[in-house]
Amino acid sequence: MANDDPVLVITGASTGIGAATAHRAVEFGHRVVLGARSEDKLQALAEELGDDERAIAVRCDVASWEDQQALVQAALDRFGRMDAYFANAGFGAARGFLEESVEHWRSMIDTNVLGCALSIRASLGHFKEQSSGHMLLTSSIAGRRTLPGSLYSATKHAVTAMGEALRAEVADTGIRVTLIEPGMVDTPFFDNRPSGALEPDDIARAVLFALTQPPHVDVNEILVRPVHQST
Repeated sequence: MANDDPVLVITGASTGIGAATAHRAVEFGHRVVLGARSEDKLQALAEELGDDERAIAVRCDVASWEDQQALVQAALDRFGRMDAYFANAGFGAARGFLEESVEHWRSMIDTNVLGCALSIRASLGHFKEQSSGHMLLTSSIAGRRTLPGSLYSATKHAVTAMGEALRAEVADTGIRVTLIEPGMVDTPFFDNRPSGALEPDDIARAVLFALTQPPHVDVNEILVRPVHQST
C-alpha cells in the first residue's frame, strides 16, 4: 500500500450509506476513518475492511465538538493526512408537529444540523492549511422540497444551505464541496423496510463518483432517486 493513498473520514459509518461508502472507498484505494456511536458495529466493520493500515474505528457523537476534533485528529495521527470528510450521520422523525417527543426533536436537530456544522468546523481548518480537500454532506430529497409536517425536512434544508454557504466561503481555494441528496433508501433509517427503494451501495457509488473526479472538477450536488419515486 502506498503512503499516498487518500484518506476519507466518514460519520454515521456503522450502518447504511456510511458503511456502504466505506466498502466502496476501500475498493477504490482509499483509507478510511470510521466514526459513529455504535462501537461494536464500527469495530466489526473496520476489521472487515482490513487491518488498521486500511481502516480505523473511532467512536464519535457528531453533536460533540470534542468528539469531532478527536475524529479528525485520529485521521491525522494514524495516516498523516485527511483528504475528504463525508458528514453522513443523521436520523429522522415521524411527520407531524404533534408527533415524537421534544427530546427526540432536540436530538435530531443536534445530530442533523449541529453535527453537520461541527463536521465542517472540525475539518475546514486542516483543508484550508493544505488548500485542498473535499467536504461531502448528506442532505436529502427532503432538503430540496418541503414534506408535510416534517421537522426532518427542515434539518435537511439546513444541511443543503450549509453546503451552499461552505462552497461560497471556499470558492477561492482548492476545497471541493458536494451535497449528496438521496431519495428513498433501504437503510436502518426506516422502521419498516420500504419497497422499491435504493440500496445503500447506490448512494455509495454516487459518493465515489464525486470523490474520484479530477481536482479541478467540483460536483456540487448529486440527487439520486429510485426510478419509480416521482417526488
